[in-house]
Amino acid sequence: MNWVIHLIRKNLDGWNERQDYRKETMSELMSMSSRRLAINYLDSGGLITNYYCTSRCRHCLYGCSPQWEKKYIDRETTEKNILKIKSLGCNSIHIGGGEPILKPDALEMVIETTLSLGVRIEYVETNSSWYKDKESAHRVLSSLRKSGISTLLISMSPFHNEHIPFYKVKGVIEACRAVGMNVFPWISDFYAEIDTFDEKRVHTLSEYENKYGSDYLEKLPSRYWIHFGGRALKTFGNVFGRKPYQQVLSSNKAGCLELLDVSHFHFDLFGNYIPGLCSGLAIHRDDLGNLINPEKYPFLHILFEKGITGLFEYASSRYDFRPSDGYISKCDLCFDIRRYLVLDRGIVSRDLQPKGFYENV
Repeated sequence: MNWVIHLIRKNLDGWNERQDYRKETMSELMSMSSRRLAINYLDSGGLITNYYCTSRCRHCLYGCSPQWEKKYIDRETTEKNILKIKSLGCNSIHIGGGEPILKPDALEMVIETTLSLGVRIEYVETNSSWYKDKESAHRVLSSLRKSGISTLLISMSPFHNEHIPFYKVKGVIEACRAVGMNVFPWISDFYAEIDTFDEKRVHTLSEYENKYGSDYLEKLPSRYWIHFGGRALKTFGNVFGRKPYQQVLSSNKAGCLELLDVSHFHFDLFGNYIPGLCSGLAIHRDDLGNLINPEKYPFLHILFEKGITGLFEYASSRYDFRPSDGYISKCDLCFDIRRYLVLDRGIVSRDLQPKGFYENV
């Protein structure tokens, strides 16, 4: 237990430094953008190998779930993604999902391909759902270690514990120690709390609230970095309440310069670059490094130039969008509009991808 806490404190120091840098980077980008939508440089980010996941966590930004197709990134897409990332100045990435280790052989291909192209892998993320027993875990992790990764980010939270018994997480941690794999526990602040429950079964958030107080969910964002996007919009909208859409619009008149944020980017298995942390928005990999064409990416341009107000006015006047009673933020309203356009109106646009995101959130 103590070694886990030591690791997370060490890594949290680095995370806080990166968040401070992220704010500085965004400030620079905003001053340099001159209202030009282009991604000409990448700072820090990762590769999404799959959206399929055995869990359906209530905070998941990318809407991963068992209902996604079991597609995994192939070698050609991996190569093209990595070469684009490297060409834009980023020489290290992390690998995530979905759950990357559901297909260990395919993950080894991704690792070997990435390293062969001169890009370092910081860590591979896992939720430990794949764990069966000590022997098989040792085999999987030993093979991954030989492929060239040295660190596993192991997710542990009440959200994950709704789907994954804690004995699996403990088993993966012990297997890492046995094969010489570094552990990045994300985050061990929850370790003691999760460990008070029966490790052999899953536990609901309601169980955590009953044990640790009715305000347990309300306090989570102060302990755990959670971006309010994807499923977190609904989860925390229920916790913190929602504002009338008119209030959201009146307080967000500017364009969405967050689309320029490159401090925590992702490329996925379909060749999409996800701008900022805006899941469900996409720029094709091959269009990075140049001005983004407004005809090919109309919704991105509306958001960039006119913000949520522009998107709301466009969707309302042209596609008869009608808002719900309230939203937790402009991102919540933006997601509601985009989901309506994709699922209810059948809009197919290069910047509203992948469709599976909207179907699974």
